[in-house]
Amino acid sequence: MIDATDRQIIESLQGGLPLVAAPYARVAADLGLTEATLLDRLAALKARGVIRRIAAAPNHYKLGMTSNGMTVWDVQDDLITELGAHIGALPFVTHCYERPRALPDWPYNLFAMVHGSTPDEVEDKRGQIAAILASACRGSDILYSTRILKKTGLRLKQKG
Repeated sequence: MIDATDRQIIESLQGGLPLVAAPYARVAADLGLTEATLLDRLAALKARGVIRRIAAAPNHYKLGMTSNGMTVWDVQDDLITELGAHIGALPFVTHCYERPRALPDWPYNLFAMVHGSTPDEVEDKRGQIAAILASACRGSDILYSTRILKKTGLRLKQKG
């Protein structure tokens, strides 16, 4: 459960942070809170699992990265946590996660999103990941983006 103040905080942030030098201070002021109170409440919401994170969702196309691919890997189960952390820490991987396989059609259990200005650049990055996974990887593929999907986070239903 969230209280009325937490609801106001979430509603004020679900459209994104204001593009100002001190965005949390602005949100706090708009809600009649101190910045410290806002940050404490956000930390508590995160600790309780109500929110997972507050993060930027860039438009990669506007940044010149017009070739974008979700690399998918069939990695040994006993090594996926260690290798996934290593892949996720690469500077060119924007997100990396483990998902269950959907056998027999989908053998992949590790996903890593990479972006580049050309398909060759993305393939080079895919090759770097393959070199790290080495013999722990039994197969891979890449799914290239064809359009930008709407990127939104948590949305609360309006009361009433």
